[in-house]
Amino acid sequence: MTRISLLDLVPVREGDSVATAFANAADLAAYAEQLGYHRYWVAEHHGMPGIASAATAVVLAHIGHATSSIRIGAGGIMLPNHAPLLIAEQFGTLEALFPGRIDLGLGRAPGSDQRVAQAIRRNLSGGADQFPRDVMELQAYFADDDRQSVQATPGAGADIPIWILGSSLYGAQLAAALGLPYAFASHFAPAALDEAIAIYRRDFRPSAKLKYPYVMAGYNVFAADTVEQAQLIATSMQQAFVRLRTGNPGKLQPPVPGYYEELPMQAQAMLADVLSVSSIGTQVDVERDIAAFLRRTQVDELILTGQIFDPAARKHSFAIAMAAAKQAIAQQAGASRETA
Repeated sequence: MTRISLLDLVPVREGDSVATAFANAADLAAYAEQLGYHRYWVAEHHGMPGIASAATAVVLAHIGHATSSIRIGAGGIMLPNHAPLLIAEQFGTLEALFPGRIDLGLGRAPGSDQRVAQAIRRNLSGGADQFPRDVMELQAYFADDDRQSVQATPGAGADIPIWILGSSLYGAQLAAALGLPYAFASHFAPAALDEAIAIYRRDFRPSAKLKYPYVMAGYNVFAADTVEQAQLIATSMQQAFVRLRTGNPGKLQPPVPGYYEELPMQAQAMLADVLSVSSIGTQVDVERDIAAFLRRTQVDELILTGQIFDPAARKHSFAIAMAAAKQAIAQQAGASRETA
């Protein structure tokens, strides 16, 4: 049965504060738990005025105290920014605070530019070649491997699922080689989705952590009671992508009626590409779109996201999305029984 999870970028709204963004995130996580979402993830970003999840482990501690059962985790930690020992200690601490609820997704992109990387004081010269080594070093800290010269305290012996994240074929290949679950960032970089999933499933090697391949995919949802309302709330995220691609990132902007239609054709084409794995509409529309995506990808889990300016509209959107996803999954299960 396909699981449904939620990715929150902890958006900082125009005219609002970081403190309010954290309060909204905790409120959303608690609501997602009530709705039956399986996981709530936040992602590491730096130097982004509109995203408040830079100190990812600290944000997750805040979320953990606002919830009681939903899995919480990083989707993800950008490992090139960190020494593996520090991540083992941070997530070992989270696991001790919230046992059995912590996930750790790892990405190889820095989640920033060179200026931020220098400010973080990490040497990125190792590039892609260093990422697999860092992942395995992190696994060794959690396993309390006595070949490590230092013990991670907390962290040693922690049973924390590690995921490999990606938006290209590289992550699929690494996750398959290490026998780890794989999450594809199709919510903003969908181009290689189908090929990456095929490579991961084809090349997957069972490990002590995972016997069979397990795929999660990102999916944007902007749902409302009418199509017009859904199209309006989607414009905040559309503005965010246009501003990011034109070198002018900022706080999340209020929705603008007719925003997409008034954009130049080049910007419309960019948004159509970046947000092609999305659904904008009512519950009926979202159910149809998610069902089609599940038929196409056969993913084990969908992680829904959607930056929406009004917190109440965002919660309503995720409530509609969960109801639609349940119907789509039931439809998929029914079709499978008919063909069995």
